[in-house]
Amino acid sequence: MAERSFAREVEHLRLGAGEEFRGEAILAITKGLLQAGVAYVGGYQGSPISHLMDVLADAQDILGELGVNFQSSANESTAAAMLSASVMYPLRGAVAWKSTVGTNVASDALANLASGGVTGGAMVIIGEDYGEGSSIMQERTHAFAMKSQMWLLDPRPDHACIVDLIEKGFQLSEASNTPVMLEVRVRTCHMHGTFVCKDNVAPAFTLEDALAHPQRDLDRIVLPPAAYAHEHEKIAQRLPAAIAFVRDNRLNEWFGPEDDSDGAPPVGIVLQGGMYNNVIRALQYLGLSDAYGNTRVPLYVLNVTYPLIDSEIVAFANGKKAILMVEEGQPDYLEQAVNTIANRQGLTTRVRGKDVLPMAGDYSVHAILAGIDAFLATEAPRLLGNRPPLPDARPALDLPVVARLRETVPARPPGLCTGCPERPIFAAMKLVDQERGAHHVSADIGCHLFSILPPFNIGNTTMGFGLGGASAAAFGRKTTGKRSIAVMGDGGFWHNGLTSGIGNAVFNKHDGVFLIVDNFYSSATGGQDILSSRASNASRKTNNPIAKAVAGIGATWIREVDRTYDVGRMKAVLTEALTTPEEGPKVIIASSECMLNKQRRVKPQVAKAIKSGTRVVKERFGVDEDICTGDHACIRLSGCPSLSVKQLDDPLRDDPVVTIDNTCVGCGNCGEVSEAAVLCPSFYRADVIHNPTWWDRARARVAMGLITYLQARRDRARPLAGAA
Repeated sequence: MAERSFAREVEHLRLGAGEEFRGEAILAITKGLLQAGVAYVGGYQGSPISHLMDVLADAQDILGELGVNFQSSANESTAAAMLSASVMYPLRGAVAWKSTVGTNVASDALANLASGGVTGGAMVIIGEDYGEGSSIMQERTHAFAMKSQMWLLDPRPDHACIVDLIEKGFQLSEASNTPVMLEVRVRTCHMHGTFVCKDNVAPAFTLEDALAHPQRDLDRIVLPPAAYAHEHEKIAQRLPAAIAFVRDNRLNEWFGPEDDSDGAPPVGIVLQGGMYNNVIRALQYLGLSDAYGNTRVPLYVLNVTYPLIDSEIVAFANGKKAILMVEEGQPDYLEQAVNTIANRQGLTTRVRGKDVLPMAGDYSVHAILAGIDAFLATEAPRLLGNRPPLPDARPALDLPVVARLRETVPARPPGLCTGCPERPIFAAMKLVDQERGAHHVSADIGCHLFSILPPFNIGNTTMGFGLGGASAAAFGRKTTGKRSIAVMGDGGFWHNGLTSGIGNAVFNKHDGVFLIVDNFYSSATGGQDILSSRASNASRKTNNPIAKAVAGIGATWIREVDRTYDVGRMKAVLTEALTTPEEGPKVIIASSECMLNKQRRVKPQVAKAIKSGTRVVKERFGVDEDICTGDHACIRLSGCPSLSVKQLDDPLRDDPVVTIDNTCVGCGNCGEVSEAAVLCPSFYRADVIHNPTWWDRARARVAMGLITYLQARRDRARPLAGAA
């Protein structure tokens, strides 16, 4: 089950010519694909592309009516290889994934695709996850485009511009026989807006046509001597064709005054399309634009960042004293290229960029504002004469009270959700470490990566999605010392961990422990179904056990823990895996449903049942303040966000006790950890009964009467202070 359903919104994909679309950019992108006559779509989820995959999954009926084949790809390489259908046939295809990690995985297929070229339009929709809000290493897609000679589109964040560029992108791909990339950033993907629709278009040449009439062109297959010719073809034929198409169709845009007769300043700004909104906002703060993009500074917006169009660069820069290149991230590919073009054409225009803008990092409005301000201060100071006061948070941040807050408020690193079934796994690992000493742990991408942070502090390395097992390969030799532990999730396992991790370990007789966390979904990317999902999926085959796959590839020592919240069981299985004399990989499959997805499903059901008058019992946990010792070992071994501390009024007890807040979901992990770790038995379970029956009410009255009697008797038995 995905984190969000688009079942209602996908009906907007049926809008026809002249009708206005309103909604999220992810839906607009899908509408653009349908209007462009795409024949097949694939991809792999990951921010900010996950919702695009969710939209496509929810739009199965609409895709089917148009004859569009959609597949949720096993990984990004699978998705990229899917585009091979466009090599021999005039089929338009699109795939999507999170970049640059996804592009790294897909690079082998992309290199082959770009070498042979395509007949039908082939588009890769890239979720450019760069900047402050990113969850990955900071790299850009631009290098891949240049390396493989694939054209890179970076649309201005505007629905109409994005949808138009999707259609033009397919045409560009076909005109130059080259696959194209269209990158959209996080802010763009979740932006809401409008555009005027066109009719959806069923592919003129269908997949059935391709299967009925197979085509074979040796010149498009990457084998010598054709492979050597491809390199020359890219430069001599495809690149000029792409430049001509981009120029003739004016895919790049100009804004602001055009020449001195209109009072244009002797400066201008060249920018990536995705940076347009932030640049306009920065100019607005400087009093040089309004919120609608009416700018006093000339802008040249690169909706196509590769290839650059020399003639357009020259036309924009000619006669200007200086231009500023706004290019997010490093290296400064575009700034170098623009400098080269200017030098070769003999222009005297200065090209500025990373000298006033940050070399790396998120180009927020504040960062761009500082750069444009510094650029104009030296190149066109008259433009800054009547500027309004600029927003500046530094005075507030420098206040003494803020400094004190920095010292006293503890850091809040990201962590596992309340009730997460992975939390007890790492609690068990901590208990094993207490008994046997620390172990080398190869971590993996996914929710379980939060185990490297407090309170667990488990994990030494992470090398990529599904590579938890592979990254422990160097420690695979059998020794008399400790064994390594490799962790991966079910999503990573099916992504590539089955072969690169488990298969490699079986083949090499790796003598380590492999822990596979099975939480029923690809949870970290939004709860999408995968091969081992326990849910029933009408359009996909689920319920394929991980244990069978592991056994099928040759593993023999396999243990399954079907309830990860059983910390004692988890600890015992881990200890057995680390001590068994059996050779080869020791595989543990720890399974429990992702609590976040479970709550998304269960909460509406419970609320509906309570509203209808049905008896519903909800489990809650609490802490007995009289028993809690206040050493907080339970928090250090669990770290659940619902666990906190509170100060007692008792003057004889200085240490605050543990308390459980209302976010508790009743998973029971805190009690299980206390029992397995032999901590104080202060946790208790309470059943909250909604719509109780007469029997429930009667039992409650009897219980409360007995409790009241016992409390009164205890109070009478207490000695009074000062009594003889």
